[in-house]
This record gives sequence, C-alpha cells and structure tokens, in this order.
Amino acid sequence: MEQFLHIRVLLGIVLGLAVTTLLKGLARFVQHPGRERPYWVHIVWALSMFTLLAHFWWWEFSLIHVERWSFLAFSFLVGYVVVLFVLCTLLFPEDIRDYQDWRDYFYSRRHWLFGIMALSYAIDFCDTLIKGKRYFEAFGLEYPLRNLAYFALCLLAMRSRNERFHAVFAVAGLLYQLSWIYRLYDFVD
Repeated sequence: MEQFLHIRVLLGIVLGLAVTTLLKGLARFVQHPGRERPYWVHIVWALSMFTLLAHFWWWEFSLIHVERWSFLAFSFLVGYVVVLFVLCTLLFPEDIRDYQDWRDYFYSRRHWLFGIMALSYAIDFCDTLIKGKRYFEAFGLEYPLRNLAYFALCLLAMRSRNERFHAVFAVAGLLYQLSWIYRLYDFVD
C-alpha cells in the first residue's frame, strides 16, 4: 500500500500538470476572445486529451490492487504520463506567434502531435502486456484492435493535411473514447 501511494504521488503530479496545461490553454479563448481564434478540430483534440487524462486518473485507482511493483511497470506508467503531458503541451504551447492561427499551428505540428500520440498507444499496449496475460485478456479482442486502429490512424494523421480526415478522426475518436470508458466503468443493471 505504501509503495502504491508513493507511485501515485508522482503520477498525480505529472497528470495534474497535464490537466493544468489543457485547462489554461482552453481558458485563453475565453480570456481573450478577440486575440486568438480557436480551431474547432484542435479544441476537439483538447477535449479528447482531457477525457483521456480523466480516464487514466480514474483507472489509476485500480493500481491499489497491485501487490508487487517492478521498476519496469513503474517506468512504463511514468513514461506514459510524461507522454500525455507532452501531448498537452503540444496542444497548447506558450505562444503561437510563429503561426497564423490555431489551425495553422495544428497542421504545422501534426507530425509531432500524432507521432507522440501513436507512441502513447504503443506504450499503453506494452504496459497492459506487462501486467500479465490475464489482465491483458480481460479487455477482450477490442483492446488490441482499438490500439492498433488508433496507432494506424495517428500515422495517417501525421501525413495528412486533409481537414475532413482530421475532423472525422477527432470527433469519432472522442466519441469512441467516451463509449469505451462508459462500457468499461459504468455498470448498468
């Protein structure tokens, strides 16, 4: 139990910084509505990241059941939350003066954003495997197919400037993520 609390503190700090980055970024549009015009696809990805962070934070509580921790499992968790934090800082940099607007910034940084997002799905997959065969199989076939699909779509998103593709990927990704979370955690009798 003491080891879990120690691990949870570090994860909580990094997750808290990621959430802060997203919320401060989104608040900019309210604080200065005439200064920076938001790009709706970018905003959907920010909401998707917030949902992912909330999901991870909720899931993190289940780590209380882990009796023995290895440094490898700990490292994957820390690596994963660091990657999530980096994604949030990519979504909302300190300034975008080098770009015309948020749309231009989003498409200019898509290689980094979706490359790191693809990495996050690979890390998540490896982390789930590390936790054991039974744990991995509890998610069923949907989990590896989901991660593979997100990984492949992120690789496509890195290459594509097609606004329709990015819009569909952002909206469908958020809706699927909400569905996945609901089906995993909300038990309906």
